[in-house]
Parts: sequence; structure tokens; C-alpha cells
Amino acid sequence: MTAALAICVLATTGCAYSSTPYQPVSSSNRISGGYSDERLSENRFRVSFAGNSLTSREQVESYLLFRAAELTLEQGRTWFVIEDRVVEHEVERRVMADPLYDPWYGSYYGYWRPYWRYYGPRGWRAWYPYYGHSFWTDHVDVREVDRFEAIAEIRLGDGPMPNGNLRAFDAREVIARIGPRVKYPGDD
Repeated sequence: MTAALAICVLATTGCAYSSTPYQPVSSSNRISGGYSDERLSENRFRVSFAGNSLTSREQVESYLLFRAAELTLEQGRTWFVIEDRVVEHEVERRVMADPLYDPWYGSYYGYWRPYWRYYGPRGWRAWYPYYGHSFWTDHVDVREVDRFEAIAEIRLGDGPMPNGNLRAFDAREVIARIGPRVKYPGDD
């Protein structure tokens, strides 16, 4: 009975904590991310895809390309050129303590965190959660959480693709190649 309950809990929590699915960004899923686009002119758009902390850089960039290809076809065009592209990388440091060892240490401190000074073999030393582990800190876990967002300005076109431009993509070909790996909301 206990094993069955554990499997059910793992199955339900595993679905709750997954990489960002291919979805538009909205106010309800702002934290988990998704794609957005903005028209800059008749044939130019700014497209972005933001992932959560479990979304790899590869997946963010693939979903950006997939959205650019979808947008190209939605606008009745056949190819797009990436004029400008940037990938933003955000690193967040999270300090977590095991409540069994230190029930008073927690996120309710806000921006303030405990600070200790102690005298050791090399003289006075200090401990602060953002500067690593020593002394009474074997119950504190400092984790770095990575998040990626890819942003590109694209130009849409019809007819023959520009020759020799490595940033030019056939929209149908991009969808055919990336489409089978795209995960939509509810695809767990």
C-alpha cells in the first residue's frame, strides 16, 4: 500500500515539475514560460521563448525556431531570416535549509540571511549562506537555478530563399524537423 502511494505521489509531482511546454505566454502561465511575438513591420517580427528552470537552452532555442516557422506560415510566407538573436541566461541562487536541523532558518527571512563569525585554526572566519559551506552549514543547500530566454528578430519572405545566408530557414522544413519533439501542455 505504501509503495503504491509513493508511486502515485511521484507520478503526480513529476508532471507538475517539468520543462516548459510549447504554449503562448499568458498571465496564468507567466512563471512557467512560453512563446510570444510582436509585429515590428509588415514582414518583421520579434519572437521570444522563455523557459522555466527545467527547460534546457537547446529546448528554448528549438521552440523559438519552431514559433518563428509557425508565424511565417500563419502570415502566408514560406521562409524567414533571423536578423538578430540573443539568448538571455538568468542564474538565481537559492539557499535552502533542512528544517529538521534548523527550524528557524527559512525563506521568511526575506533578503536577510543569518551570518556567523567564529574563531578557527586560521583566525576569525565568517559564514553567510551565499558564500558556501563551513562550520554549522552541513544542513544548508545553496543551489543555482538556470533559466533561459531566446529572443530573435525575424524577417519573413516568399519565393526563393536567399542563397548563402546561413540564417535563412524554410518554415515547412523547420516544422517537419522540430515538430515531432515539441511538447504541448498536457503531453506528459
